[in-house]
Amino acid sequence: MPRPVTLFTGQWADLPLSSVATSAAEMGYDGLELACWGDHFDVRKALAARSYCREVHARLADASLRCWAISNHLVGQAVCDPIDIRHKAILPKHVWGKGDAEGVNKRAAAELADTARAAGKLQVAVVNGFTGSPVWHMLYAFPPTSQKIIDGGFKAFAKAFKPILNVFKREGVKFALEVHPTEIAYDLETTQRAIDAVDGHESFCFNFDPSHLLWQGIDPAAFITRFGDRITHVHMKDVAIHHSGSPAGTTSILGGHLPFGHPRRAWDFRSLGRGDVDFDAIIRGLNAINYRGPLSVEWEDPGMDRYHGAAESAAFVRSIDFLPAATAFDSAFER
Repeated sequence: MPRPVTLFTGQWADLPLSSVATSAAEMGYDGLELACWGDHFDVRKALAARSYCREVHARLADASLRCWAISNHLVGQAVCDPIDIRHKAILPKHVWGKGDAEGVNKRAAAELADTARAAGKLQVAVVNGFTGSPVWHMLYAFPPTSQKIIDGGFKAFAKAFKPILNVFKREGVKFALEVHPTEIAYDLETTQRAIDAVDGHESFCFNFDPSHLLWQGIDPAAFITRFGDRITHVHMKDVAIHHSGSPAGTTSILGGHLPFGHPRRAWDFRSLGRGDVDFDAIIRGLNAINYRGPLSVEWEDPGMDRYHGAAESAAFVRSIDFLPAATAFDSAFER
C-alpha cells in the first residue's frame, strides 16, 4: 500500500482549517500535518476541552482526510534560542509574555511538553518541531569559540530537552526534530552530537527534510542511511541551487541577507520536482529503512501560486513513490 501523502499546514495558517482541508482534499491529499498555530490545532484547547480533539478529527473526516502528525516548530524554536524581538512574531502571546528571555525559554519548554500531551489526546504518535540552539550564532567560530563553549551549548540543550522528552515518552509520542539551520542539529555531525547529548533518548527522533540538507552541501540520502532508525516523519520539499538569475559564485549559501525569492540568492525553495533534490534516492533510502509513514509536502516556492504548487506537488509525490521489491528481479532462475 502506498505511503499516505499529506500537506503540512504551516504555510497555510492564514486560512481557517476548514478551508485548507477542503482545498487539500480537492488537490488529492490523504491528510494534513497540522500546525499548532492559526486555528489548525490549539494545544491549550486540546488539554482543556474533552471534545476538542474529536472535533478536529471530525473536521478532517468531513473532507475525507486524516492526521498522522502535528507540528509545533515555532514554540520549539524558543526553547533553546537566545531570545530577541524576532521571536515575538512567531510565539503565542502566553508564551511570549513580557518577552523576558529566561521566562520565554521556560514557557516554550512547558508548551512543547504540553504539545506531547495534546498529541496523545489527538491520538497521533509524532510531534514535529524545532529546538532552537544556544550556539547557532557562534557558527563561524569568531571571535574564537572553543569546543568547551560548544559543549556547553549542547549541555544546555540537553538540560532543557530531557525533561520534555520524558513527557513525550510517558505519552507514547515521538519528538521529531527537523534538522535545519538555526537548530541544535543542522547536519550529520551535529545530529549525532545532539543524540549523544540526550543520551540517545528514545523519544528524540527526526523529521527528515532533504531541502535544508542539500543547500548546505549535504547528501540527504546519507542522512537516511545513518539515522534511519530515528526517522519518524518525512517532509517532501525541494530546493534549487544557483537557479536561473543567480550568478554562481556571487552570493553566499548563507543568503547574503537577501529575502527568499530574490533573483540574486544562491538557492531558493521550489515546488516539488522543480529543484535539485534527488527524490528517487530518497524514496529508495526510505524503502531501505522500511519507512511507511506519511510523505508530507511542505510547500514553499516564492515564485509560484501556492494552490498550483500544492496540487502539482501532491501529484508529483504519488508519481515518484514506490514500494520496495517483493522478490529479486532474477528470482525465476533460482533453484
